[in-house]
Amino acid sequence: MSTAPDDEGMPRAPGPATPPADLAQGAFSDDPPWLVVPGELRWRAGVDSLRRQVAAQVPKLLRRRTVPPARRVLRTGAELGTALALWRLVERRAARRHGRPELSRAGVSCRLRRAFERLGPTYIKLGQIISSGEGLFPAELVSEFKLLRDRVPPEAFEDVRAVVEEDLGRPLEEVFSSFEREPVAAASIAQVHAATLLTGESVVVKVQRREVASVVRRDLEAMSWIAPALIGRIPVAALANPPALIELFAETITEELDFRLEADNMLDVAHVLAETNQRAVVVPRPHPDLVTRRVLVMECLEGFGFDDVAGMRAAGIDTEAVVRALIISFLEGAVLFGVFHGDLHGGNLFVRRDGRVALLDYGITGRLDESRRLAFLRMLMGASINDPGMQLAALRDLGALPPDADLDAVVRDLGLDQAPKDPTTMAPEELLGELREVTKRLLEYGARFPKVLMLFVKDLLFIDGALATLAPDIDLFVEITRIATYFTMRYGERIAGDIGIDPRANPVDLEGVRATVGVSSDVDHLTYRELQARRELIRKRMEDHRRRARR
Repeated sequence: MSTAPDDEGMPRAPGPATPPADLAQGAFSDDPPWLVVPGELRWRAGVDSLRRQVAAQVPKLLRRRTVPPARRVLRTGAELGTALALWRLVERRAARRHGRPELSRAGVSCRLRRAFERLGPTYIKLGQIISSGEGLFPAELVSEFKLLRDRVPPEAFEDVRAVVEEDLGRPLEEVFSSFEREPVAAASIAQVHAATLLTGESVVVKVQRREVASVVRRDLEAMSWIAPALIGRIPVAALANPPALIELFAETITEELDFRLEADNMLDVAHVLAETNQRAVVVPRPHPDLVTRRVLVMECLEGFGFDDVAGMRAAGIDTEAVVRALIISFLEGAVLFGVFHGDLHGGNLFVRRDGRVALLDYGITGRLDESRRLAFLRMLMGASINDPGMQLAALRDLGALPPDADLDAVVRDLGLDQAPKDPTTMAPEELLGELREVTKRLLEYGARFPKVLMLFVKDLLFIDGALATLAPDIDLFVEITRIATYFTMRYGERIAGDIGIDPRANPVDLEGVRATVGVSSDVDHLTYRELQARRELIRKRMEDHRRRARR
């Protein structure tokens, strides 16, 4: 069954004849194991204060102490130092000898991944975050670090039992009629088990690894000591500033260590989806009582894996509508409500048989205060009407540029006031030169990558990949116009009130879209498949140029 489009052309899944009462509170399934009643969730009391306390821990954890955590610093330094030394001796030399730079990138990625595995759960989690950053990090690094998703051995069942019983305050058998000993999934911070409550509901239980909180805090202290020494030593541009990466990582992982925050994230995202009437995405219900710092019991949802395109289409699911629903709900949450799922990847969502997307794992959630939400809205509006000055001002307000940055100078220095060039017609050395110059200029202006912007871009890159999988023949110009029209019709008055620019009087500028993807103004049709072919052509030319330069 496919989702049905509403009168604005956006996907809206059909609902039940008598919907559950809590669908007014959030976008949940139509066959609830229990109802979510916000005022009766005891674990949610004081969660806002808890969130502030967790955020306040980060500067303390990253403060460079007079005396370092010597044992962990030495272990970390030895593992990373050995990995980089062996890479220089073996893969980098071989790459130079054969004129194949990809061997060098693959070699350093593999050695870093193995070092992360040996260093344990904190580093494995960092590697997993990097592995979902396709487009932010080199393909070799992403591909190698994806192996970390499947290389985490499960916690012993007796340790799992101990955590559940300690946090719930009673024996396992007094809560569950069955509890699978083998986890459904095992990650660095926690693992997930299928279970059945004594009251008969099928659930999944997320259980934190027993000692992981103390391990993470100890590792963050060590990382803050090691990171400055690694500046410029890791031959991956996206890892050129390890202290900034560690700061972003610390902000992310500390929230993941308290499952009450994750359950609260679930309800907030579900509420946003309900407020926007976006019923094509559903959130599992957290249990009203069985949520603690280390245990999260939630509704069990099932469906197709996100890469099972054949299975979805055989079931009559419109895969283009699936991607459209994901894009719309993601943008609505970020720019209208300041809340969005911050870790979209194939393992965190699947598609139910009714065509709705089930969105899982809310440990990493983007949250924007009002000023940054408005900055995001201005950034996207600037992109829609092709106003680079507006986009740069929004990036400044998000913290990506210093408050005193001369935006007119940035526009000139980056060439944003000039006609765009088609990268497929540029010589490799010309394109490389422009990329180096842009990077240099941005660094000179003090550009950085704030956490929420990183999460937002990372999610956009996942959606980019989802288009390749689920909707490769979609016309990008038509789709962008369709989504812009949706926002204009549905939220035009609100957007005008928020930022003083009325999208109803400023239609999407397709010339700007063409400039963004590097095609000339006479191109009026571009499928995602065609865009991928252009990217591959550019990638191949750049690789060939590097090989010739090495020789």
